Amino acid sequence: MKPIPLVVLALGLILGGDVLAWVIQTDGGAVDVRDVRWTGSDGARMSGLLYVPDSATPTDPAPGILAVHGYINSRETQDGFAIEFARRGAVVLALDQSGHGYSDPPAFRGGFGGAEGLAYLRSLDVVDTDNIGLEGHSMGGWAVLVAAAGAPDDYRSIVIQGSSTGTSGAPDATDDWPRNLSVVFSKYDEFSGFMWGEPIPGDVPRGEKLMAAFGTTEPVVPGRVYGSIAEGTARVFHQPPVTHPADHFSRTAIGHAVDWFQQTLTGMAPLPHSNQRWFWKEFGNLLGAIGMILLLFPTGTLLLRSAWFRDIAGTPEPTAGARGAAWWGAAVAFMALPALTLFPFKTIGGRVSASAWFPQAITSQIMVWAVLVGAISAVLFGIWHATSGRKTGGSLETYGLTSSGRVSLRLIGKSLVLAILILIPAYAALTLSAAVFTVDFRFWVFAIKPMGALHGRIALSYVLPFIAFCLVYATVLFGQLRRDASTTTEMLTSVVLSAGGFVALIVVQYTPLFLGGTLMIPAESLWSIIAFQFVPMMSIVALVNVHFQRATGRVYVGAFVSGMLVTWIVVASQATHYSG
Repeated sequence: MKPIPLVVLALGLILGGDVLAWVIQTDGGAVDVRDVRWTGSDGARMSGLLYVPDSATPTDPAPGILAVHGYINSRETQDGFAIEFARRGAVVLALDQSGHGYSDPPAFRGGFGGAEGLAYLRSLDVVDTDNIGLEGHSMGGWAVLVAAAGAPDDYRSIVIQGSSTGTSGAPDATDDWPRNLSVVFSKYDEFSGFMWGEPIPGDVPRGEKLMAAFGTTEPVVPGRVYGSIAEGTARVFHQPPVTHPADHFSRTAIGHAVDWFQQTLTGMAPLPHSNQRWFWKEFGNLLGAIGMILLLFPTGTLLLRSAWFRDIAGTPEPTAGARGAAWWGAAVAFMALPALTLFPFKTIGGRVSASAWFPQAITSQIMVWAVLVGAISAVLFGIWHATSGRKTGGSLETYGLTSSGRVSLRLIGKSLVLAILILIPAYAALTLSAAVFTVDFRFWVFAIKPMGALHGRIALSYVLPFIAFCLVYATVLFGQLRRDASTTTEMLTSVVLSAGGFVALIVVQYTPLFLGGTLMIPAESLWSIIAFQFVPMMSIVALVNVHFQRATGRVYVGAFVSGMLVTWIVVASQATHYSG
């Protein structure tokens, strides 16, 4: 497709996705969704999305619900819950936990920020302060439990999703605390051993910890209400057939939360909990994400036609990469190495303490993984070149590293400038979407968010290692694994090579869990979930590199674009653990 029609298509997807997402999250304009910031009791700035139905007024205040996401997520992750609560008349605050999203770091500060969120919600004149519910997923469950413990008279009921009492600062449950508790813990939750002391999630209802929280010596019966809602001692347990991160992407899990608040709060509209629309917002967010990534390609094509960048444009040299069995061996190594090393290399990265230079623990672990994978890949590529590549005509020119036989710092510098200019319209589209429609681009666990000022500073610490990784990645993909094929074939092949190893890792990890056991490596629960995000991330990296390799004949533009894009996406989505 020519670049101008492609620009129109990309912008159409972004605008169409934004409008669809806005219509759903505002319930057709009946709910006002606001980006709110406030100063907490400790002076730290907090962030959240506030959903205010038209029916909530100072003269007729509505029920209030605090909704809190889990670790390394953000306020938008609670969209499904917030949308359905607000559709039923509740004022909802979807909180950014401390050190997450746009709330000030460090992560874990002040009971995860739950108490600050509850205090802010109670300060609103459109909220009935005698009629408040708390809902939290995973670490967000601990946040609302800590808030409930600190203000035991400030809420009426609580739902914890994929979470537990008596864990990481969240107090243990007693016969009368927390008030009117619903536990939604999924049948395939990766954290059952950590949360409830039962390695196999299907055994949680029979576990001593859950039975003690419910005040019973018999296995807890899912769906049965124990105790009394009127007296505040009610307990109910649900086990939807999903995984831990799928709790906030599950009609069943969200329906259980809606149903509990309709039972325990007054003034919630009697709309059936099965009547849900939130997933259409997720579809709109996905359209926006596709449009934003798509916009990169025609933007680059049009810029390469300009007089200043015309000398960067070119066509690849005939490939001198691996052939036959050697290609298949290199392809398997390229696909397997990143996935096989994810767990051990991130463990090495865990030794990097949060600091002013590298303030995000998970991002630092990903960075160390990227640097080590890049180093090993460079060594393997060098060995292949010395033993095979140069014999079949391989050179720095055919590998896309030189121009007319020499490394041109001028062209590399112009490639960097071009990459920055390619990203600007995409970032502008995301920023405008956030400002006008109060949405970002995401789907399930993968999110593309605008960076705050702090994120921008943090990105400078991580961008060079990620660009270095992408340069090695691009060189191997272009120099060793490129085949003379159509653009479509090359892109599909590159996506399989780049993301296939992570897909295989996920299948291996989750198959035993879905068969009624545990993850293949139970200790890697968190990083098994993080692995899902590598699939879209590396697919995008593959598409970007193939497109710009074919458009310029060299690896630099694609590597610079993908390196900066990875940095932006990862940093904006991660928790910040150091506050300076």
